[in-house]
Amino acid sequence: MTELRILSLLPSTTEIAAALGLEAQLVGRSHECTVPAGIERLPIVTEPKLDIHAPSGVIDARVKELVREGLSVYRVDAERARALRPTVILTQTQCEVCAVTPRDLEAAACDWIGSAPRLVAVSPNSLADVLDDLVRVGEGCGVRERAEPLRAAQWQRIDAITQRAAEAKTRPRVASLEWIDPLMGAGNWIPELIERAGGVSVLGRGGHDAAWSSMAELAVVDPDVLVVAPCGFDLPRTRHELAPLVNAPGFRELRAVREGRVFLADGFLHFNRPGPRIAESLEIYAEILHPERFDFGHRGAAWERLETHDLRSPENFQ
Repeated sequence: MTELRILSLLPSTTEIAAALGLEAQLVGRSHECTVPAGIERLPIVTEPKLDIHAPSGVIDARVKELVREGLSVYRVDAERARALRPTVILTQTQCEVCAVTPRDLEAAACDWIGSAPRLVAVSPNSLADVLDDLVRVGEGCGVRERAEPLRAAQWQRIDAITQRAAEAKTRPRVASLEWIDPLMGAGNWIPELIERAGGVSVLGRGGHDAAWSSMAELAVVDPDVLVVAPCGFDLPRTRHELAPLVNAPGFRELRAVREGRVFLADGFLHFNRPGPRIAESLEIYAEILHPERFDFGHRGAAWERLETHDLRSPENFQ
């Protein structure tokens, strides 16, 4: 039997592999794979073609420039990838900006020495896709029997929260942002999570990619709750990047701002990783929308409220 050697090029697939008991079979990772603890021991085979520490607006401009030129946002170290001799490569087909896609692997695969590895690509456009990808990865790695119970357990947790949230007396209207400068409304599985957490999603469409938005559009939908969870940003980075949002004309007139219901969340760990912790993403929305009914202990670590007194101090957002 061929030794299983997994090269994971996506944070979520690295987490899935670990959840399936395959952490020891992982031989390489992307530069963004940080979970589970200890995964940093693995060699990195990807790097971005932009400065990930630049301001949101600069990152957006560079990404758009690369896409216009028909170039990938990521670079794959083909020589290192081949040297790891993977038998399975985990990647995705959903978003060229989020992570390495099969197109990025062409250079590494075309000159592969020996047998070409199996390519397993996830495409989580909806919540059901996210859960089905657990099985897709399990099947691709030859452990489908482990993946089925994992998917069932996630659905059980999700359904339990959904039923409890349905009993809430209110259903706040929610706008969840995936990018700050310019504004982007979260799509794909996020609107469904909001609905299941007892809210009404008013920005972004479930099952569709995240869409560009504007302060004018945000003012029209005027949400009761605003969640800011930029793709790839943790809480400190999100706070650091808030200036273009909070200083935009019309922001302070939004209902969510006036009523103190603006929340920051860790997009990097909890909202941009459609994997075996997807139920935790739902728990976070449930805590934000219905704190009287839910407390899973995520506040402070995964999300926080943007306090009104912070907005009264312009020096906080220079």
